[in-house]
Amino acid sequence: MSVVHRLTVGWLVDHLSFINHCGYEICDSYAYPGAVTPHTSVTSTGDCNSNFPASSSSRDGAILVPGDGIETEGKPAKVRYVFREEFFDISKPHIAAAPEEQLWQGCPEVSLTIKANSNTEEYQEGAKSGIGDSKRKRKYVLNQGELDALEYHSKIRKLIWEGTSHLVQEGLKSGFLHPITAQLSCRKDGVPGHIVCGLAELCEMAKQFPAVNESDHGAVHVLDDETPVPEQDLLSCVTENISNWAKIVVLMGQKYLVPPKSSFLLSDISCLQPLLNYKKKYDVIVIDPPWENKSVKRSNRYSYLCSWQIKQIPVPALAAPNCLVVTWVTNRQKHLRFVKDELYPHWSVKTLAEWHWVKITRAGEFVLPLDSLHKKPYEVLVLGRVQGGEEEALRKTEDVPPIPEHKLIVSIPCSLHSHKPPLTAVLAEFMKPDVECLELFARNLQPGWTSWGNEVLKFQHIDYFTLLQNE
Repeated sequence: MSVVHRLTVGWLVDHLSFINHCGYEICDSYAYPGAVTPHTSVTSTGDCNSNFPASSSSRDGAILVPGDGIETEGKPAKVRYVFREEFFDISKPHIAAAPEEQLWQGCPEVSLTIKANSNTEEYQEGAKSGIGDSKRKRKYVLNQGELDALEYHSKIRKLIWEGTSHLVQEGLKSGFLHPITAQLSCRKDGVPGHIVCGLAELCEMAKQFPAVNESDHGAVHVLDDETPVPEQDLLSCVTENISNWAKIVVLMGQKYLVPPKSSFLLSDISCLQPLLNYKKKYDVIVIDPPWENKSVKRSNRYSYLCSWQIKQIPVPALAAPNCLVVTWVTNRQKHLRFVKDELYPHWSVKTLAEWHWVKITRAGEFVLPLDSLHKKPYEVLVLGRVQGGEEEALRKTEDVPPIPEHKLIVSIPCSLHSHKPPLTAVLAEFMKPDVECLELFARNLQPGWTSWGNEVLKFQHIDYFTLLQNE
């Protein structure tokens, strides 16, 4: 499954394997909605803008291409989808460290000093160039946010370096990771194509639909093999797949895969009432807010929320007693302080730990220089528990180990923007079995989870998958 190696410092995780073990197998006529047959390769559907090829190599089975068929002999047809491997083909760092930086990246005790003068704050780094005893020095004028980030980085750098090194060594020994060969180094990293389907725009349009209220018993739609889902239902109520098979839903002519035992609400943040009407209380809530930052503002890639808007998310109404809350935070210290000092107290959540997701290549290198002044090869997760209901909380935590501080989740990242690694397996160690789990601001679905967001189906689009013949 998703955890390849587990050490005291954390976990080496296989994100791709987790997706492909979610059960994207489709049975019977539902495998081919809209008259799509197994004789048709899975290429771009409808008006979706996709410019990468329909097939790729895979270890998981034979790829269906035009002309192939499935011999059913009167039995229901079964086909299986797997996520495209090329989205995890990160064989080289996105940005390689300069030669002089590589020398001191290997030293956990490297000196990071902040030098102040009368008008500016400067960051000074030094490393032996390898030629004589000369040193190369570079100075950068830093703003306060960068100074705060540098101070934080200096505290956790040794943890990130040493912990990642231990997990990478295990991955190299087992063969999950491997040094770059001549063949691999010729392969191109990055996204082979983009899919633009306008889910967020659809959610904006859906605000014109009649409001869902407490007495509306149609707030949940269960997928079945007989009745297609009305598009308005997909945008106004929780959709469930309670079967053991994956399903396909069609929205604005685009096809999306829904894994078994999963549910989702595709909506804007102002239309959360159906999720509250769902009447579930969650033992785990994972949140990946669209944080405000300069890059997002410049690119206009997706909408962002201000701090006061994030505080309005009804986490207390969705959380079960002693609920574990996990929030993804960017490397801006402003956001980290906000979560710990304002957001969690506002939700009656006690901060327990900070974990870090470290992104590496297939060879075990950091995808970005560890000491880059701007982007870092890691992201922060803040873990906390909802306070209150002490008696039930104690009952729920019996025989469950406490949340440890400073754990690492190390993985090869997906080249698709904001496709976060799965937390199911690593969090399972600290929860009882069969708990209710919720992800807010999700962009993909998981078995056993409820997911919400205005792009909740984004990475479920069928063009991100390859169609295989089930063996």
